[in-house]
Amino acid sequence: MNKNDLIGAVATQTDYAKKDVAAVVEEVFAQITQALVNREKVSIVGFGDFEARKRKARTGRNPQTGEPVEIAEKYAPAFKAKGKLKDAVQ
Repeated sequence: MNKNDLIGAVATQTDYAKKDVAAVVEEVFAQITQALVNREKVSIVGFGDFEARKRKARTGRNPQTGEPVEIAEKYAPAFKAKGKLKDAVQ
């Protein structure tokens, strides 16, 4: 399922216009993204937690040449399923 499929499914289930559902979905994603940029954790009860996790600097390898390459420290988005979502997928 991609974003357009999600929007279509929600619009069908709720009888809201696709453009209205699209606006809400886009805003939800924007708010989650902004929270992660601000290094805030987003917890949705029964669904899961989104957070920006810090990855330490490390030495990697260039796959074409085998040369060592320094990879800088960075933050990466992470998601941990919780509650009803975790139970449903088992």
